[in-house]
Amino acid sequence: MSLYGQLTEKPWLTTPGSVDYLRIATPGRAKKIALRMFLAVVTVLFLLLITAYGDRMAYEDWRPAPQQKLLWVNTFMLVLASVALQWAVFAVRRARLDAMRAGLIAGGVFTVIFLIGQFLAWQQLRALTFFDMASPAIAFFYMITAIHGVHLLGGLVAWARALPNAWRDVEHSRIRQSVELCATYWHFLLLVWLVLFGLLFSGDNLQLLLKLCGIR
Repeated sequence: MSLYGQLTEKPWLTTPGSVDYLRIATPGRAKKIALRMFLAVVTVLFLLLITAYGDRMAYEDWRPAPQQKLLWVNTFMLVLASVALQWAVFAVRRARLDAMRAGLIAGGVFTVIFLIGQFLAWQQLRALTFFDMASPAIAFFYMITAIHGVHLLGGLVAWARALPNAWRDVEHSRIRQSVELCATYWHFLLLVWLVLFGLLFSGDNLQLLLKLCGIR
């Protein structure tokens, strides 16, 4: 570049090429950032619930909620849903659309079975002779599982919107992004449920939970 060109250069002005790049890259990246921010907020919500649960467990009148075998089955269904969606991600990255569609459908079906199982667990708990809704442990169980279920229902809404595109002649990158976002969301909710189930609903983990919450 000549001396005149260097003196008259305006680095604060963007070039047309960089503007076009931003227009192409922003929509997909914005969805990923929005999902990460949402998952961060949800993480804080469940951490606060776990801390409140642990704080209430420290009281002498605490009585744990009865354990239910059905929750193990439900947990397995949610694991299968996450595995199926990850299978869909692998398939769409290799342009295997039939396998991707099968993974998507299986992920949704296993999630619906999980939600039905959670509802049945509510019914089983309510049918117990010593059921007491005023019990803090039972109230926490209903509230925490309901919040987790609502987040899964929200995921199913996004899944239902992405599902028709798997059969339409739309851009491959768009389908791939939808499948990857769904899989990320499902993996996150599976991790949340495993933490909730492992700490709160699968046995007497009082001492472990109190240490994790910094109460003892």
